Amino acid sequence: MHARKSFASRIGRREFIGGMAAAFFGGSALAEGPRKRGPYADGMSFLPEQPSYIRDSGINLFIADVSKGETDVDANGFKFYHRKFQLCDQSITEAAAHIRTSLPDVDLALSAGDIGKPGRVAAIFQFQGCEPIGTDLSRMQYFREKGLRILQLTHNESNLHATAYTAEQTGRGLSKLGTDGVREMNRIGLIPDVSHASEPTALETVSASTRPVILSHGACRALLNHPRAATDRMIRAVADSGGMFGVFMMSFWLTEDPVPAPVHYVAHIKHAVRVAGLDAVGVANDYPMEGLTANGLPFDNARDTRPNYGEWWDANRARGVPGFGPTPTHAVIPEFNNIHRLPLIHAALLKGGFKPREADKIMGENWTRFFKANLG
Repeated sequence: MHARKSFASRIGRREFIGGMAAAFFGGSALAEGPRKRGPYADGMSFLPEQPSYIRDSGINLFIADVSKGETDVDANGFKFYHRKFQLCDQSITEAAAHIRTSLPDVDLALSAGDIGKPGRVAAIFQFQGCEPIGTDLSRMQYFREKGLRILQLTHNESNLHATAYTAEQTGRGLSKLGTDGVREMNRIGLIPDVSHASEPTALETVSASTRPVILSHGACRALLNHPRAATDRMIRAVADSGGMFGVFMMSFWLTEDPVPAPVHYVAHIKHAVRVAGLDAVGVANDYPMEGLTANGLPFDNARDTRPNYGEWWDANRARGVPGFGPTPTHAVIPEFNNIHRLPLIHAALLKGGFKPREADKIMGENWTRFFKANLG
């Protein structure tokens, strides 16, 4: 790893990454010449520990989940991740301090003016769930003052505000508290995020909101029938609101093929573009910037999927959640599981038939334009 970074710094990051992309994909427009690319944006990531990860990734803008939770057990013995107010209060404070002290190239983006600054990377804080809000909607303003700009209605489990995809079969969506919460987000300037939501939750959020709604990270249910993946109705509703749909890389929600590949990721991008339009689709990895790891090593599908995801997957199957069939055999697209995934995704889009200007929009121009218009 250190040798590769040193090599990259000697020959220039753009030339190094372009060469990697050409090697992976047999040559592509990414490495053909001096055409200046657009910005790179990631609709769901996390603050890296190392400042070198920011530089090596080539990223210009990213949504950072800065929430924190702990594992709880429900009455039936099901283990779930619970984001609590005190933990999230601590984590957002620590995240802002980490940017100030350890990530010299990164700005905490609080308004449109923080987006697209030359030589700077914008990080936009997000919580993956309304659990830390509870019944006290004033906490939305409290967290906004600490830097929060995006609030997801729910994560894998339903909460007081909204129904998650794991309970979509109930037909429920937003609660009254959730509807009031969406209106409060509109009032104070938080962007509602319907990732992980049931279809009713997503559609009711768009209906209740007077401002754009995003689905920051997801996949297309038309290509893989799982409730975690978004229906065409959800994708279209988000786009019609003026929002964005980000395609993530959790490979067991992209393909049932035994070996995930870049072509599976590109297929979801293509479908999302057909449904939402080119200007409403972006990249959203939902992985650490440097890649997904297990036991300190790069994630290996054959070795690591079952111990890291199998228990959770099997427990959902046991409690009857639709879509949780046989335990998956993969969780990552190997070619993308590294710090250089953004230029590699860019190359895959070009190889998959997108024109250079179309690929630029998907890789970052769309997210950049959205936040310039809606962050405040």
